[in-house]
Amino acid sequence: MAATLGVNHSSVSEFILVGFSTFPPHLLPIFFLLFLLMYLFTLLGNLLIMATVWSERSLHTPMYLFLCALSISEIFYTLAVTPRLLADLLSSRRTIAFAACASQMFFFFTCGFTHSFLLTVMGYDRYVAICHPLRYNVLMSPCGCACLVALSWAGGSVIGLVVTTTIFHLPFCGPNEIQHFVCHVPPLLKLACGTDIPVVALGVGLVCMIVLLGCFLFILLSYTLIVAAILKIPSAEGRHKAFSTCASHLIVVVVHYGFASIIYLKPKNLHSQESNTLMAISYTVLTPFLSPIIFSLRNKELKIAMRKTFLNKLYSSSI
Repeated sequence: MAATLGVNHSSVSEFILVGFSTFPPHLLPIFFLLFLLMYLFTLLGNLLIMATVWSERSLHTPMYLFLCALSISEIFYTLAVTPRLLADLLSSRRTIAFAACASQMFFFFTCGFTHSFLLTVMGYDRYVAICHPLRYNVLMSPCGCACLVALSWAGGSVIGLVVTTTIFHLPFCGPNEIQHFVCHVPPLLKLACGTDIPVVALGVGLVCMIVLLGCFLFILLSYTLIVAAILKIPSAEGRHKAFSTCASHLIVVVVHYGFASIIYLKPKNLHSQESNTLMAISYTVLTPFLSPIIFSLRNKELKIAMRKTFLNKLYSSSI
């Protein structure tokens, strides 16, 4: 991966992920158990959603295709971050090789931005379903849906590649302690040396901000048009039914961008290292953990299909 990314070979051959090492040692096993349970639940929850959609023919629709793609991106996102975090919680040696750090950043950004693109696509899907129901099968054809998923992954991969190559082409010639539990851009920029660091920081920040803000504004526009269309439905039951198909997606969007805004829009140097570490858990561990819960509990069709697919099978096998 490092050779593919064309990373710079500077005097630093490995980094130290400071992460939770600043916390009292007696808290680390508690954090390990908590994050392990959340990690396993995230994997099992997303796998359960994918298995349900795969086995239930009534769910073979564009909305659930995008939900499966979202589950896949969350699984890879979690795999890029959490196993390393869990290992470091129980280890006194928290070093990560230069190439491994570059690879982690690539997958971290690729899956994170793919997640944002897929949420945007899901917002567009709800817009077409509610505002243009007669044209839904044409606009959201199987081929079109597959292209939207492929473009989401391609877009995420391009951004991941651009950010990673930009950061790891910088020379690292001084301290090698990353004040984070993952190879993230801001703490790595503090370790880089050279005169073009402010330009790189501005460029990477603008790219990330423009893409995320663009996705958010597109989702906001979609839901503005959706709400306007729902309010025109004469019956209260019809309005409730239309909005219920969007509720789970809307909640996940609020959680996704809400935690991201708390992290990236907070004043700098306002919090301690420990509080910054705990806040970073919100978008690396907590958000992927909440997503399958929200979709499972708030989506009536999916909830019924899960009960039908798995609970009935368990009941029949026990007889």
